[in-house]
Amino acid sequence: MAMILSRGSVAAIFADRSDGDFSIDSDPVELRVARRALVPHPWTWLRQVHGAEVVVVEGPGQHAGAEADAAVTASPGAVLAIQTADCVPVLFHGEDEHAEPIVGAAHAGWRGAAAGVLPATVDAMRSLGAIGEVRALVGPCIAAASYEFGAAELGPLVERFGPTVQGATGWGTPALDLRALVAASLAEAGVDTIEWHVRDTATSADLHSHRARTEQGRQASVVWIRPADDS
Repeated sequence: MAMILSRGSVAAIFADRSDGDFSIDSDPVELRVARRALVPHPWTWLRQVHGAEVVVVEGPGQHAGAEADAAVTASPGAVLAIQTADCVPVLFHGEDEHAEPIVGAAHAGWRGAAAGVLPATVDAMRSLGAIGEVRALVGPCIAAASYEFGAAELGPLVERFGPTVQGATGWGTPALDLRALVAASLAEAGVDTIEWHVRDTATSADLHSHRARTEQGRQASVVWIRPADDS
């Protein structure tokens, strides 16, 4: 079952395997059905490239299929969606000076986190008028115990984000702690309030994992502002 979170008019879901396959390369008909079953509003889904590009969505469904790794909106009924199998889904919500909601969604693999996708998402929310606290919801991703990582890539990340991002696998080799990496990047972005809804994609049978099981399927993480007439 999907994990559903609600804060006033803001809603968010971390889907799992039972909700369907949300890979953008899956069967188009089944994908449309799965999206509509999860949230029956127009989706802005992204062709993710492990970068820091953020799209600003000004109406439901705008920029669907854009090459980017994050999206933000202040438009009710615009569903922001990202797809993950081991990377970290991060959903954001904040408010403008009139207490109207502004939301964001980011795909944070290690390359995207290193490129600054999370601070870029918060900056884009600020550009829409978000003031004060921006809060983050962090969903399932691969755990350090399951994520062996090469020294050539790990060293620069440790140097930039600190020693907490280095972990160890269950078999004793160097690993990257993606959760610690996201926490450090969110701190750079000035995000202090984080809700962790984390499970290890590699060991959770109800979640897709590309690294652990070479699966092509993806779970979706979505956030949206409910329209006034939403039931």
